Amino acid sequence: MRINPIISGLVIFLLLIGEVHNAMAFDLHQHRLKRADSYLGIHFDFHAGTDCTEVGKNTTPAMIESIINLVHPDYIQIDCKGHPGYSSYPTKVGNPAPGFIGDPLRIWRNVTERNGVALFVHYSGVRDAHAVLNPGWAAINSNGKADKIAISFFSNYSDKLLIPQLRELASDYNIDGVWVDGDCVAVVPDYSAAALKAFHDSTGIQDVPRKSGDQHWFEFLQFNRECYRNYLRHNINELKKTNPNFQYCSNWAFTEYMPEPVSAKVDFLSGDFSSRNSVNAARLSARYLVRQGKPWDLMAWSFVNTPRREQKTVEQLEREAAVVLSQGGGFQVYFTQNRDGSVRLNELPVMAEVAKFCRFRQKLCHHLEPVPQIAIILSTAGTYRKTNRPFVKAGSAVHGVLQALLESQQSVDVVSEHQIIGRMTDYPLIVVPEWEYLEPAFKVELVEYVKSGGNLLLLGPKTIALFQGLLGESIMGGKKSGVTNYVTNNGGLVSLLGEKNPKRFEREAFFDKSQSTNSIISSAQQAASIIQLGKGKIGEINFPIGTSYQDNPNEITRQFLNNIVKELFPDQMVDVMGSHDVDVSVAHNHGKLLVNLINTSGPHSTQSIIESISPVGPLTIRIRQNKKPSKVTLEPSGKSLLFSYHHGRIIINVPQVKIHEIVVVE
Repeated sequence: MRINPIISGLVIFLLLIGEVHNAMAFDLHQHRLKRADSYLGIHFDFHAGTDCTEVGKNTTPAMIESIINLVHPDYIQIDCKGHPGYSSYPTKVGNPAPGFIGDPLRIWRNVTERNGVALFVHYSGVRDAHAVLNPGWAAINSNGKADKIAISFFSNYSDKLLIPQLRELASDYNIDGVWVDGDCVAVVPDYSAAALKAFHDSTGIQDVPRKSGDQHWFEFLQFNRECYRNYLRHNINELKKTNPNFQYCSNWAFTEYMPEPVSAKVDFLSGDFSSRNSVNAARLSARYLVRQGKPWDLMAWSFVNTPRREQKTVEQLEREAAVVLSQGGGFQVYFTQNRDGSVRLNELPVMAEVAKFCRFRQKLCHHLEPVPQIAIILSTAGTYRKTNRPFVKAGSAVHGVLQALLESQQSVDVVSEHQIIGRMTDYPLIVVPEWEYLEPAFKVELVEYVKSGGNLLLLGPKTIALFQGLLGESIMGGKKSGVTNYVTNNGGLVSLLGEKNPKRFEREAFFDKSQSTNSIISSAQQAASIIQLGKGKIGEINFPIGTSYQDNPNEITRQFLNNIVKELFPDQMVDVMGSHDVDVSVAHNHGKLLVNLINTSGPHSTQSIIESISPVGPLTIRIRQNKKPSKVTLEPSGKSLLFSYHHGRIIINVPQVKIHEIVVVE
């Protein structure tokens, strides 16, 4: 049969147009960064509910173009399904909000795709107040009643709602990935019949504990933790079968809320740290995530809710960003949406300035590698044996010790057992805060680390007692708890709740004094001591100093701790003098040594809005280096710094640190 040449030409033309379209789509997809390579993002959500009857009314291409042109993000995260369980797009498989005008998600996707910006969605996972209304979908509490918001892992919630809906987002909307909110932190112990049967079958335990302190409570929480891990692995594995390029993150999974090895095929790790006391929250979160072996970012809130809702200032958010960037992570900021899903563009100029601040530091900071100096142990075993819920954030002891050391200008990592086992010798000093339980094998490795030349600092009587079986009477031991002691340091006096030390041993060195009253004539004993063990040393402080410092930060306690740290670890890579209000973080990137300096002055832990940050300085910095550098610069300004080099030390002066400066040694 003869083919009409006109028709033939038209078919070829249409095929060519199709190929061009496919090539364009491919190029656009390729141009969008994977989350692993992304550095800067912006997050929007509004947790749609029954009041959302006109979703999409004011969502326009111009609005989204304005966001992209103002902020220039690598990715945008927008609302998809919040904790009430209603979806903010016209889903065909989920529970849509009551009313829509158009399809706002389609607009977001079209505009971001056209601009080469990745689009992720905010999706509430374990926490879904609408889903739990389905018979059998809610977790059952210890009182036999259905939980009002947490789903049961023994329901078909994942297979009937979560996975089909994420497939819809990946396939029908070409969404790049999901940031699952309300997931591990929303897990509750499940007393449903199916859960209890599985618990009996897997453990052989018949008597089910109902509260903390009951026999087998730890085993029951461990069972529920494994149920969550299986749920997460199932969701990801099933989704990847049909949509292998869809990127999956569970908010706060495998972070300090869940301090354990990554055991699910998540594409990246993330978390939104607290809107108040954000600097201290970011300090710990960033230092933990950087050692987890996965791409990661952290999210700051652009506002505070108490005592009233107020937007944070540019400088306030820049400092929060600096804490994250100095550890090599990506950064994003959270803004709420209106109840129709539109964005308040008047709030975004703040983000534009924060974005510039971040971009100036991207080349040096992104994916940097911290140099091991001091490690604080955030124990997985200790955490999971102490908590009353399956997953909760790190306790005050770890926060307090970290804060005290950072405010003494120490460069510190926060690590769990799996991150440091087999590489303890990388760290000149390891600090064990106030844990009540550590695995026997881990304690043995810590002792062997000391014998081989390492330095170990044990904090608190309960932690010290954990090592008595290994070290005998060479360490302190307290038995009477709840005793108020007064510790002296350089003429100062501070009260610390601790334990009375009934024994005194000969020490190579002991520090300061501990006494039972605040009288200068009160009888005293050593408050801390150092003993030699093999080639290394063990320091002991017989007080819960981390908890005390978290409750009452003060110079006496900080200096008391720092005196012992410097005795155990005198030859630090970097010494910074001139201000306590500067965090120091030492890292390598692109073959260069980086000394991050972050201004942490002012009442950032107590004041909701920081209107301005006063510069700190001048600072004198001494950096241990085997050879004289070719140059030293202050970034991101690129200013050359004059330096001297004597006896393996670089000595420089930094006039001031406004928020975040980086000394670069080449």
